[in-house]
This record gives sequence, C-alpha cells and structure tokens, in this order.
Amino acid sequence: MVIQENKGMVLGLVGVVIFSLTLPFTRMAVAELNPVFVALGRAVVAACCSGILLWMQGGKWPQRAQMKPLLITALGVVVGFPLFSSIAMAHVPASHGAIVLGILPLATALFAALRFNEKPSTGFWLMALLGSGLVIVFVLMQGGGSFQMADLALFVAVIAAAMGYAEGGRLSQSMGGQQVISWALLLAMPVLLPLTLWLGWHYGVQASGRAWAGFAYVSVFSMFIGFFFWYKALALGGIARVGQVQLLQPFLSLLGAALILGETLSGREILFALAVIVVVGFGRRMNIQR
Repeated sequence: MVIQENKGMVLGLVGVVIFSLTLPFTRMAVAELNPVFVALGRAVVAACCSGILLWMQGGKWPQRAQMKPLLITALGVVVGFPLFSSIAMAHVPASHGAIVLGILPLATALFAALRFNEKPSTGFWLMALLGSGLVIVFVLMQGGGSFQMADLALFVAVIAAAMGYAEGGRLSQSMGGQQVISWALLLAMPVLLPLTLWLGWHYGVQASGRAWAGFAYVSVFSMFIGFFFWYKALALGGIARVGQVQLLQPFLSLLGAALILGETLSGREILFALAVIVVVGFGRRMNIQR
C-alpha cells in the first residue's frame, strides 16, 4: 500500500507540473481567440487524439455501469473546468487564477469523502484547510481585500474539476486513466464538435502563432496527456491524499506565468509558496482510511 501511494504521489506530481501551465497557455490563447471556442475546441482536439489512441489499443466500449461516472467526469473536466477557467483568463492574469485554484485539493478531498467514503483524519482536514486558507488570504491580499467577478468563474471551475477528478480517479481503478479520459472526451464529442465549429465560424479563428501555440498546449497536454498521469496517480494513491499535491500547482503556475507571459513574481508569492509546500509536507503524513 505504501509503495503504491508513493508511486501515486510521484505520478501526481508529474500531472500537476503539466496542469500547472494550463492557465498561462490558456491566457495566451484567449488573448486572441474566443474563450468559449478555446474551452470547447481543446476538448475536440483531445477527443480526436483519444479516438486514435483507443483505435491503436483496441479499446472496448465502456460497460453500462461505467457510463454514468464517465459522463460526470466529462461534465467536470472536459466541459466545466475548461469553460469557466477560459472565461476567467480573459479577464484576470494567470497568476491570479493560479492562486484561486489553490483550493482545488480541498474540494477534491471533499468530493472523495462525500462520493466514495474516503475518510481523511482530522489532522488531514486541518492541513487541507490551512493550505486552502493560505491561498484565500493570498487572493484577498492580491485583490485589495475583495474577490473579482472572474473569481466566481474560477470557483465554479474548481468545483467542476474536483468533481471530475474524484469521479475519474475512482473509475481509473477499474478502467485505467487513459481509457477514462479518452472515453469521457469521446462521449462529449457529439455536443462539443458542432458548437466549436459554430463558434469558430461566428467569432473567427484568425490568430497569431503564439495564440495557437497556447491552444495546442491546453488541447494536447492539459486536456489529454496530463490525465494519463493524474488519473493513474489518484487510482494508486487515493483521491484525497494525491489531490493534496495540487496545493503546489498555483505556485508552479506562477512560475509558468512569469516565464511564459512575463507576469511579475514577487517575494510575497514566493513566501506563500514556501508556506504551502510546508503544509503539503505535513498533510502527506496524515492518515486517510480508504
């Protein structure tokens, strides 16, 4: 069990590194492309990749009992998170969005506890609350004591992602991470494809190579490859425990925003990053009954 959990933490870290660049590249894309087109279009591209992968692997159609979890996963990570995070990135810096998403590990643990009866200890919840509290304090400091309208979209994105992570992570125990994200994408394809084509026709798709590079990253890595590592990690290490690795994601995103977009990385952000890393370390030691 310990070896599996450790492997899950390592795979989870790889997934988090991939996901951490989602907001910077999304902001790069929505600077010139319609945010909803970016959100839905990335899923269409990833669904095409999924179809190729399943064809090469000889993937079988999901069982009837797996359809509901797949649809919930699709609603959360294929539609909900990309849509609301893309809308938010059209209005706030990637660095701001990265910190708001810092509450995602707590939300993921909450969904795991309510949906799948994982039982984190009191100490675990205290560490999760402390880490999330640090993130919220940071956002309030950055926003002058208040949340912006785009924060609402980011909070909805958090709920959607947490739901999709918990549902997909649990399903990965029986299907495998690659199969879960691939089928979730393909099930959403009949709805997303016509909407994406209409959005592209209505708003236009003329953009610079930089914008399309951002779109390519969120399509192939954020929406597809990253989930190979992430869902495998959740299946091995447990949804609540591995989910805490995402407390590091906001600060990896801050670094990405600084390197890719030239957004300022202040000493205060570094201090908050160090504080959250310490909390993650303590949370890693807390007991979780699975």
